[in-house]
Amino acid sequence: MFPFSRFSRYFIEVARHGSLRKAADSLGISASAINRQILSVEESLEVPLFDRLPSGLRLTAAGELLFDDIMRWQKEFMRSCERIDDLKGVSRGRVDIAMIDAASEGPLAHALAALGQELPEMVFELHVEDNHRIVEKIESGEVDFGILLDPKESSSLAVHTLIDVPLGIAMAVDHPMAGRKSISLSAVLDERQMLPAAPLIVSDAAATLYSRHGIDPHQLSSCDNIRLMRTLIREGAAVGVLSLLDVMPDLASRQIAFVPFKGSQRRSLSLALCIPPRRQLSRAALEAIERVAQTMTSMVAGEH
Repeated sequence: MFPFSRFSRYFIEVARHGSLRKAADSLGISASAINRQILSVEESLEVPLFDRLPSGLRLTAAGELLFDDIMRWQKEFMRSCERIDDLKGVSRGRVDIAMIDAASEGPLAHALAALGQELPEMVFELHVEDNHRIVEKIESGEVDFGILLDPKESSSLAVHTLIDVPLGIAMAVDHPMAGRKSISLSAVLDERQMLPAAPLIVSDAAATLYSRHGIDPHQLSSCDNIRLMRTLIREGAAVGVLSLLDVMPDLASRQIAFVPFKGSQRRSLSLALCIPPRRQLSRAALEAIERVAQTMTSMVAGEH
């Protein structure tokens, strides 16, 4: 049976490496053994799976089709194993999760770590992606759920949990305005600004705020990496428009102050836990979803 055969392992490694020798090194077997398996299947299918080039092996159209099918079959087989474990009442399994970079630190990551400690037989496959790629992974069934900003619900993506994440000014903890309950952008316009840049989701909202104050966002220093922005802000090199989610790790350790916007500038992003609506999720996935959803709710309540 292809998806569980020796050939499948060999075929996948050769396709990934584009080389019999590299695949052999990865698998710890001889290149000739791999080649015999591939030649045998090519003879059986009556079609070549690889183009033999001076630079290595490249999948043919038939090879690409078979590669995609084998990967899908293996994924479905793992899902079947998870459902069988559910029937046996076993709290183990594999959970595939995609999340934005801003969620990879702080309370959501801590919740997954705690769940992993409570259920050591649960295996996580975590992917840090941009919003668009997370949507694709959910819609294609590549992941059990995703954590992303401002999702658009559709027939292939369902919002399980949604919270509002306020925007505001992030600043050093010793900044004179760090103790305020709310703030307007005009209060910090005389200071050095650091603008979040694309592909950060918060970049559009920040650029709009500056434009409303007659400031050309292109004339500001910018950064497309949240971690670097946080470092600059922590050291007092700049202040910046960010979301509460972006700075949560530093708020917990009291290394950054965050003051939300007030009045007409008060805006928020929507942080969502989304799932593929038509797929039956394993018990392990449902437990992880419940834990993350509870954590998101507590974030709104100000518990983190």
